[in-house]
Amino acid sequence: MGGLLAGLVAVLGAAIAATSDIPLVGPGSAAPDFEAVNIATGDPATLADYRGDVVLLNIWATWCRACEEEMPSMQRLHEQLAPSGLRIVAVSIDKASSQEVLRWVQERDLTFDVLHDRQGRIENLYQTTGVPESFVIDRHGALVKKEIGAREWDVPAQVAYFRRLLGLEGGVPAADAPQCGLCEESAVTAGGVDTVPAGSP
Repeated sequence: MGGLLAGLVAVLGAAIAATSDIPLVGPGSAAPDFEAVNIATGDPATLADYRGDVVLLNIWATWCRACEEEMPSMQRLHEQLAPSGLRIVAVSIDKASSQEVLRWVQERDLTFDVLHDRQGRIENLYQTTGVPESFVIDRHGALVKKEIGAREWDVPAQVAYFRRLLGLEGGVPAADAPQCGLCEESAVTAGGVDTVPAGSP
């Protein structure tokens, strides 16, 4: 009995040690690269394609009501700041085909970049727990902000935040700004009201 207990403790200890070796993804860490498909072109796309840009990376699904609710504000933010260099990249984790995701996007007149990761690999890479979850990535490729749940992306505070990252306010060019100078992490909404567990259409 004692040997069995010792063996279980050893296995548990090894599992904890292995888990501790996995770097946490959050503000201050490097944004993991990922692979997906651009639904508009059918071409492969990666985060590296946006190197040097300020990116709002949104992980979402067509069956997620909260995702749909925040999309109009993302579109307005895109229209307002895309000319200044903000790239909005929404990665769908739908199991449906890319054509179905494209049809959903076109019906809502969304014009920012929408990618499709049918296998949902980006969920593991970014350690998400549901949808929507969003990550702001600076020009250096560092994660500077994480948002769990739906947001109104074009409210003045959000717009001002992105303008600072883009170097449009404060006189500091974004490319020269210290990495993670604007790091933030949002609090999880109590009760999970704003998020839907992944894989729960």
